[in-house]
Amino acid sequence: MIGFLRGLIIKKQPPLLLLDVQGVGYEVEAPMTTFYALPEKDAEVEIYTHLVVRDDAHLLFGFATENERHLFRTLIKVNGVGAKMALTILSGIEADEFALCVQNNDAARLTKLPGVGKKTAERLIVEMRDKLDDLPASTTTAKTAVSTQIENDPVNEAVSALIGLGYKPPEASRFVLAVASDGMSSEELIREALKNSVKQ
Repeated sequence: MIGFLRGLIIKKQPPLLLLDVQGVGYEVEAPMTTFYALPEKDAEVEIYTHLVVRDDAHLLFGFATENERHLFRTLIKVNGVGAKMALTILSGIEADEFALCVQNNDAARLTKLPGVGKKTAERLIVEMRDKLDDLPASTTTAKTAVSTQIENDPVNEAVSALIGLGYKPPEASRFVLAVASDGMSSEELIREALKNSVKQ
């Protein structure tokens, strides 16, 4: 099991992150909460990882904190919630808000996340209720600074990121364009678009 990686950021294209670890390039998928915390390209970063082994691929998921990874691992134990959906959940809702939804039986809020239907939301509430006690209080705090570097067109990057998280292309474009303004980085656009999407 690969527990963490320390290396240089070669590419940031949510949800994909490419790290150079002593000459070896690792492709890592990460939730937006981790991308918000990443330093600039070519900076060194340490991320906690979780390896998923499938018949057709080995997938590596990365997280800014151990607590975030712990929540991811708890989510994927829920029946019907795979790694991709867990990543989407972590990207679309803060851990504290997720815990509040579970405690308050707020399935309606959870169904606003892409790919989460009514039955899945209800299953999350039932199966996660007892497991949330095991989660540390701070699950989304990151120690690194948020990057504001814009490498490519931030709007296109933000739309691509939302599509990668499970939104349909028309939805992704609509949510991003609704919040876009000059000078915003792709990370800022994604953050605001995700906030906007749950208000619809």
